[in-house]
Amino acid sequence: MPTIDTHPIDGEVRGYRTLDTLPRPSGRLTKEMLDPLVMAAKAGDEDAVDRLLAVVKPMLVRYCRARMGGRDLSYLSADDVAQEVCLAVFKMLPVYEDRGGSFLYLVRAIAANKVADAFRAVSRDRSDPVPELPEAGPVRNEPESYMLDVDLGARLGRLVAQLPKLQREVLTLRIVVGLSATETAAALGLSPGNVRVKQHRGLVKLRELVQEEDADFS
Repeated sequence: MPTIDTHPIDGEVRGYRTLDTLPRPSGRLTKEMLDPLVMAAKAGDEDAVDRLLAVVKPMLVRYCRARMGGRDLSYLSADDVAQEVCLAVFKMLPVYEDRGGSFLYLVRAIAANKVADAFRAVSRDRSDPVPELPEAGPVRNEPESYMLDVDLGARLGRLVAQLPKLQREVLTLRIVVGLSATETAAALGLSPGNVRVKQHRGLVKLRELVQEEDADFS
């Protein structure tokens, strides 16, 4: 069986620097498409393992980067967390049992837990060691400089974090990861109709939060 550390797609995924350059899932990640691949990988087919990881890893990197907002947490970047998810999926394959649900549900649950673990780790470790002290830079208090330094992605991440958990997960999987409503439903254990409702409500609430924040700055 191949190891995750030497898997050829690692170098490809780690080369991406932004979400926009990460590939979105190619084709639909349906149960009918994934189940034969998962079963073959479970049986020890190395080609199937390679193909399965090639399918899920770009999705996981997008998910982890969206959930972590581009931050490195206690020496763990979003890419590191995605790598840990892949390793957990790889280790779980030999004992995986198909109980009628979607493999995406399990993968998303593992990813959510790993992201939560990363946040818990940084909450315990408040140190931020650096090799040397940075030189004092110029102090800039001008409003123009402040606005230029505001990162849109961080702002959206902060606002999305205020949404109810399921709305947040739906928006992450639908908009950032690029899953269809059906795939998102399978990953979250919902119906496609419920996914669409939560997506609509999440976007409405997000617009309200943006407008409220803009009003506070005006």
